[in-house]
Amino acid sequence: MSLDETTKNYDALIVGWGKAGKTIAQKLALRGQKVALVEASPAMYGGTCINIACVPTKKLIVEVEQALAAKAREAEASSDAAIFAGAQKARNALIEKLNNANYHMVADKGVDIYDGTGEFVGPKTVRVNGEQGAQLLTADTIIINTGARPVVPPIPGVDSKRVVDSTGIQFLPTLPGRLAVVGGGPIGLEYADMFAQLGVEVTVIDAAPVPFTRFDADVASVATDILAKHGVQFVNGAKLASFVESGDGVVVNYSLTTPAGEAENQELAVDYVLLAIGRRPATDGLGLETAGIATGARGEVVVDEFCRTNVPGVFAVGDVNGGPQFTYISFDDHRVVMDQLVGSGKRSTAGRIIPTSTFINPPLSTVGLGEQAAREAGYEVRVASKPVAAIAAMPRPKIVGNPDGVIKFVIDAATDRILGASLLVIDSQELINLVALAIKQGLTAADLAGAIYTHPSSSEAFNEVLA
Repeated sequence: MSLDETTKNYDALIVGWGKAGKTIAQKLALRGQKVALVEASPAMYGGTCINIACVPTKKLIVEVEQALAAKAREAEASSDAAIFAGAQKARNALIEKLNNANYHMVADKGVDIYDGTGEFVGPKTVRVNGEQGAQLLTADTIIINTGARPVVPPIPGVDSKRVVDSTGIQFLPTLPGRLAVVGGGPIGLEYADMFAQLGVEVTVIDAAPVPFTRFDADVASVATDILAKHGVQFVNGAKLASFVESGDGVVVNYSLTTPAGEAENQELAVDYVLLAIGRRPATDGLGLETAGIATGARGEVVVDEFCRTNVPGVFAVGDVNGGPQFTYISFDDHRVVMDQLVGSGKRSTAGRIIPTSTFINPPLSTVGLGEQAAREAGYEVRVASKPVAAIAAMPRPKIVGNPDGVIKFVIDAATDRILGASLLVIDSQELINLVALAIKQGLTAADLAGAIYTHPSSSEAFNEVLA
């Protein structure tokens, strides 16, 4: 049978099972539209976040933190290796449960699911290449939602089995004794902190001049001290040269620049290397050029503020469109697209207030402008900052035994409006959402300081820090 004879037509076709794609598929199917969803592997039903990123990694972190807390209370407890193995088992169970649930939340709505890779063969036609052969699908509306994949630098030895990415690190056969983390971004730092707390000798090797370089210097200094206390070592200003397998480990070769400006070669022997230098949009093999869909310098699908590509009826959502790589941004992209398809068409990505959290212990969360950025933007800045241990109005960190950190607000001195915040404190992943909402609604520091918060809670810090 020829491909033409097996062409199937849909109202909407989603390529990639991420947060935006699965949500759009369900909603359109419930509206009576004929919808297809293409996913390269059943192991990825639910998308990256559910299966290999946000949820399973945070499950690992939480399981480790809880087990270590229990170990500290018990006279006899599991070894660190056993704790790691137990966390992996708990993570696997959660992945299996969520993967299955995500399949049914789409399939049970009447969405047709195709296992295979999608490739454009025309502006509105996608060939699905799967184990059962090829299948042509056409649709008036096509949504590209293929996410991102780890960046792999072209250096010798990067293909070693001892060099793993953010997925591979989750499935190590046993707890390593020594680990090098290449990259000082959120992914690398989260793993560095978790493994260090399990007794692993962790070294973060990064090209940036200082750790936590994306944050205000004073906040970065506190965060660095906390991770150092946990056992993380930092090597900054490093230029990678190669990875060389040696026995049951691998040697990381890199160079540092001396005060005289000369390159000084260094090496570090470890059991494994976690390569975490960023992720890039997953557009290879999609056939975008065949469809005439424009892409950018990093391979991202170019979109406007309504997630529309240059080809009418084709949208790109989530990590693949080059925006901030967060699941919640993908969710907001879906709202933009749904508004285009069945709403007023006014909702856009313009002016987003985007909070972020890095899940070290305690978590570091930010939103809005940092101090330097605010000053460079022309604001007269007032800073409200206090070490967590010194905030008398917030006993919760002391109750749970984690009083490390700092809370910092950047405020417009002329209007008292909040410009940004950095919260290095337990529960910051929740607190930052309140701050983001305050910024979006134009609330002042006095508004947050004067609110009534439950006790004992972390939000009580606002009463004191912003007073």
